Amino acid sequence: MRSVQAALAEILGAFQVLSAEQVPLRAALGRTLAQAVQAENDLPHFDNSAMDGFAVRSADLQPVPRRLTVIGDVPAGVYPTFTVGEGQAARIMTGGALPLGADTVIPIEATDQERSTAELPATVEVHVSRPAGSYVRRQGEDVQTGSTLLQAGHVLRPQDLGLLAGLGVAHVEVVRRPRVAVLSTGDELLPPDAPLVPGKIRDMNSYTLPAMIEMLGAEALFLGVAHDTPEAVHALLDQSVEQCADLIVSSAGVSVGARDVVKQVLAELGALDFWKVNMRPGKPLAFGHVRGVPYWRAGQPCLGAGYL
Repeated sequence: MRSVQAALAEILGAFQVLSAEQVPLRAALGRTLAQAVQAENDLPHFDNSAMDGFAVRSADLQPVPRRLTVIGDVPAGVYPTFTVGEGQAARIMTGGALPLGADTVIPIEATDQERSTAELPATVEVHVSRPAGSYVRRQGEDVQTGSTLLQAGHVLRPQDLGLLAGLGVAHVEVVRRPRVAVLSTGDELLPPDAPLVPGKIRDMNSYTLPAMIEMLGAEALFLGVAHDTPEAVHALLDQSVEQCADLIVSSAGVSVGARDVVKQVLAELGALDFWKVNMRPGKPLAFGHVRGVPYWRAGQPCLGAGYL
């Protein structure tokens, strides 16, 4: 009988690192990075305003209030071609590029202007002074060129996709999703819509295990339910190998029951490395291989979910 630690080490040692594949960013949620991602540009890649207001020179704000001449408008998405000089200001929107000459932004609430004013004013009266850099998002403030954004092995989250999109990454190298073949065995199993009869039970593992496997990021291949005959189990295990499964999961068999035929078929197609683990519940956990593909026996529904 294996200890839990020995069984886990043996199971993990049976697997190889999966190959990498490139996927579009929109399809990368929940995928595991195959290599680290480095920034190819700064974020943001230009100085910009964190507020709606006026871009000014901080040196012009002593004393206040101070009236400045408005020389231009800087909406988001337009790079200004003018320079803010002494005694001047430029109206600027949140995200707008900071014009040359300006070093700070005064929020519109700290001026004599209204947000609803569409027409560019000729002048603006500034009511407060602010040091250089106020309400300015500096180039590279969030991410600098060459910095490592995400390490290999990182599971991509929604916020990671947004970060990568902002840095111009449209495709990422991720680890291929493992293919897990799932099969149930047992003459007692019924589909969910079948009427119950004495001695029969509805098949729960066929729904629980594939769902949990998908939730963990793998691709579940449900192959069906095999009757308690060597021929039926043999056919489904062969099908698992033919479909290039990286792991085969069976929800029954390999116990002490007189009609458990999985152990017999495993002896023909591969080997059973162990079938008892020193833990409760879950002692009859079985692990082996079928034609070189790792095999794992899940057992009854609550144990199968616990093993995963």
